[in-house]
Amino acid sequence: MAAELKVGGLTPFSATDYPGKLAAVVFVQGCPWRCGYCHNPHLQPRTPDGAMPWRDVLTWLRRRVGLVDAVVFSGGEACMDPGLARAMQDVRALGFGIGLHTACIYPQRLQEVLPLVDWVGFDIKAPFSDYRLVTRVAGSGEPARACLDAILASGVAHECRTTTHPDLLPDAQLLALASTLAAKGVSNYVLQQFRAEGCQDAALAGRPLHGYPAPQTLAQIGAMFPRFTFRNHGNEAGGHIISESPAKFPVLQR
Repeated sequence: MAAELKVGGLTPFSATDYPGKLAAVVFVQGCPWRCGYCHNPHLQPRTPDGAMPWRDVLTWLRRRVGLVDAVVFSGGEACMDPGLARAMQDVRALGFGIGLHTACIYPQRLQEVLPLVDWVGFDIKAPFSDYRLVTRVAGSGEPARACLDAILASGVAHECRTTTHPDLLPDAQLLALASTLAAKGVSNYVLQQFRAEGCQDAALAGRPLHGYPAPQTLAQIGAMFPRFTFRNHGNEAGGHIISESPAKFPVLQR
């Protein structure tokens, strides 16, 4: 019997989680990383049955055909779930486009689902050698590197995005990461400013952000990519808001 997706929450309508599409967002339980700025820590553990059965989510989605364009799988870390590919096939059968938000932790499962996906938002944390400083998990940079290579090779539309915080990514680190991504062929890069709201790490939340990243840093990074965006709590530099993670998950309406 195929594994059933462990769903932790659902956003019925979002205009900001898939570029140019009105989407429903399915939040999948489980994440092995412990990033200090995580706004969804309640999704890190996997419960035996999930918060809501996938079959109920599918029933709900059938009533949204023609009302939303796509379904985005987010988390937690959606690629942690062995039922992800089957869930995507279910969604495709209903005629929806498919988006994926991922931190790229599981290269093998990402390879499995890439043929099913229309767009990927890759949360790249740091220079690969420094990943553990953000994720608090040793060796976490290597699967992220492998996943980036897979995304670029696949030709799937995507965005790479990094959450900025001066204690985790000083300007020099931001420049180093951007240089690596540009050299690999990333064409659409986003820096999104850390948000203290909802962050459970008091040290990160209390750090002043004024003047960070420096304007010259943003200018240098912007020159590296055909498309670059700095998301500063809704104030943009160099592009348009494409996606922001919702802070709350509405209860599934049956």
